[in-house]
Amino acid sequence: MSGGSRLSICATLATFLASCALLPLVDRSTWVMQAAFLLVIQAAVGALARRVPLARPLTVAAQALVSLLLLTLVFAHEQAIAAILPGPDAFRHFGLLLEAGGEDVGQYAIPAPLSDGIRLMLVGGTLVIGLLVDALAVTFRSAAPAGLPLLALYSVAAGLSEGGADWLWFLLAAGGYLLLLLAESRDRLSQWGQVFGGPGRASGGAMPVQGGGRGALAPVRTGRRIGAVALGLALVVPLALPALDSGLFGPSGRGVGGGSGGGGTISAVNPLVSLQNSLNQPEDREVMTYRTNASQTTDMYLRIVSLDEFDGTTWRPSVRSIGDVPSTLPDPPGLGADVRRTQVRTTISAADWYAQDWLPMPYPATKVGIDGRWRFEQVGRTLVGDHGQTTRGQTYTVDSLVVRPTPQQLAAAGTPPSNVQREFTKVPPSLPDVVQRTALKVTAGASNNYERAVKLQDYFAVSGGFTYNTEVRAGSGSSAIARFLKQKEGFCVHFSFSMAAMARTLGIPARVAVGFTPGVPAGKGAYSVGLRDAHAWPELYFEGVGWTRFEPTPTRGTAPDYTVDNSPDGSSSNPTAPSESASAAPSAPAPSASQSCSLAQRKDGSCGDAAPAVVGGTPDDGPPYGTIALVSVIALLVVGVPLLPMLWRRRLRALRLGSAGRGRDADPAAHTLAAWREVTDTAWDHGIAPDDSQTPRKAAARIARIGELDPDAADSVHRVAAAVEQVLYAPRPRPASGLGEDVRRLYDGLHAKSSRSTRLRATFAPRSAVRVAWAAGRRREAIAQGLRERFGRQARPNRQEG
Repeated sequence: MSGGSRLSICATLATFLASCALLPLVDRSTWVMQAAFLLVIQAAVGALARRVPLARPLTVAAQALVSLLLLTLVFAHEQAIAAILPGPDAFRHFGLLLEAGGEDVGQYAIPAPLSDGIRLMLVGGTLVIGLLVDALAVTFRSAAPAGLPLLALYSVAAGLSEGGADWLWFLLAAGGYLLLLLAESRDRLSQWGQVFGGPGRASGGAMPVQGGGRGALAPVRTGRRIGAVALGLALVVPLALPALDSGLFGPSGRGVGGGSGGGGTISAVNPLVSLQNSLNQPEDREVMTYRTNASQTTDMYLRIVSLDEFDGTTWRPSVRSIGDVPSTLPDPPGLGADVRRTQVRTTISAADWYAQDWLPMPYPATKVGIDGRWRFEQVGRTLVGDHGQTTRGQTYTVDSLVVRPTPQQLAAAGTPPSNVQREFTKVPPSLPDVVQRTALKVTAGASNNYERAVKLQDYFAVSGGFTYNTEVRAGSGSSAIARFLKQKEGFCVHFSFSMAAMARTLGIPARVAVGFTPGVPAGKGAYSVGLRDAHAWPELYFEGVGWTRFEPTPTRGTAPDYTVDNSPDGSSSNPTAPSESASAAPSAPAPSASQSCSLAQRKDGSCGDAAPAVVGGTPDDGPPYGTIALVSVIALLVVGVPLLPMLWRRRLRALRLGSAGRGRDADPAAHTLAAWREVTDTAWDHGIAPDDSQTPRKAAARIARIGELDPDAADSVHRVAAAVEQVLYAPRPRPASGLGEDVRRLYDGLHAKSSRSTRLRATFAPRSAVRVAWAAGRRREAIAQGLRERFGRQARPNRQEG
């Protein structure tokens, strides 16, 4: 096996081993075999291009082109031309797949489902890394820098994966890189001749042996030992180093809580990053199930976190101190003793794939029973995982209050505490004036903050002409709310953000809560909550009641009882406001799971038809490998057959000028005659037909005259002719040096003097390629002659017997 072939195999193997680090990120591993199959094809194309040989940039370009064709065949064959040639539709489909894959990555916990978008990112990313590694290590013969793309591939996987098998993936990636370095070192040593192994002992005694036998393996053994020691140190040394937030061999993690004791702070992580993605998922995966002793579940919103910091661009949770979870949570702020409440208990079981730092709970919770490392943030009354603790597979119990204030109690609410009023009514100067003007216009005639809040809710949910649409982008910047108020189209983020901001402009303390709506019955007293039940809603503060939920999003969730009747005399101010019965069964545009979607369907993802898919296409793993191989061969034939004359001519030129005469014992006559044949064929390709009746000297003069060669090129062809006459007629032929450069100088001279059409024909359709047909004819004639002679000898004895 040649050094280049060995390097190519090692480069492909190193990329494959490094890509295995991505296996824990998704729930199925079928993509890795697909990536390996495409990697082999990519490497084979590179090996063929280098064997021609093509220029190094052309080799990389050929591999990139074939990789694009393969990705088109696998992921966009329905949008491509002839199933493999990418057109505008195919590239548009690639863009949609990558966009969907990015959203899936941001949405799903590890291991994520192997969607088409994620599969394209994994397979395509592996092919890109494989192309870089092959180009650096094999095409440009520099294996050391090839470790950078391998490191990038491993780093992405290590940064996203969770678990204790990271050392295994590092071992595989580092082992592949060491194999690549070893193959390159052996190839470099082989170019210098036989490997010198130092003095060794013969089997029989003390006689030293140079170069051969076991001693020749000494450098290889030394390299292996160094690599093994370095790899072992890389695995062992980090275990003894202190982590950034812990002592020697102490616990460490990535949780949002800081420190290891009872103090610390909670970071401003924004959980709204993936809310829109949840609503647009093609599969309504089950997030959690719960059981409760509540008499009704219309108000059983499972709240994750509150967003109370508004900078004019977005809402986010403030940076607050956290502490240990008390056995009984403090009383909800602002809740008076005269407000009717009911104590309920809810048991919640999170799905094995759902890893959330914040704990979903009914609000306000009074007691939480859960195992693991959880911390309590008192202002928002939320529990947050500490040092990597998540909800994955957790089952926990929450005691909470169902608070049922009356409209009269809300209307009579007193002035909030100064700290609440100051913190939760902050509005940035960048907020457009239209937000406050609209709030004042909508709430005109209201006599208290409760009536203002209900008017804001009804404006968004009923009377304002707003439309629910999850495909609208959430937007950013200070003008996002103003744009939403003008376009009147959006989803829960737009409605909750806008109502909370408008309430603050009116002096009403407000924040945004994020979590899930109550879900759907799952049978036997259980309820199922899916991805499309993700929701955001505003919470407004009323002294004597506390933080109170409102529902401005049309066709989503349920409007609270205390917002349906907002007048103290009991008359309904808005009979068309959404009622519990109407909200419990959302209308068609709602993306939440419908009652017809059973628990079993939600678990296996068969509820996907209920929402618009982000990207078209089938959820399978693409065409079978046999189809990929067949179409790949056909595509290579379609692309490669017209290029065969050019490739054959390049290969023949490389053999004539490079292969002969490399060794010390090469035949000088054969090398010189090969160079002369290349001279005549080069002239023929440029329109100067060979004349075998002339001597080499006269043939050289003819080529120089017809080709109008410059003096340097003419001298070069005459030197080759003189070398031919010397090896043909001299008693002791001597090898001539520089013949390859002379031939190349002739080629450049003819190319410079020829027209564009002649140059193109000499490159892509060389006239000398007809020698292939002549050689095939001679071979066919020789075979036919051999068959005639063989059967003729067998037939003659039979005729004599007759």
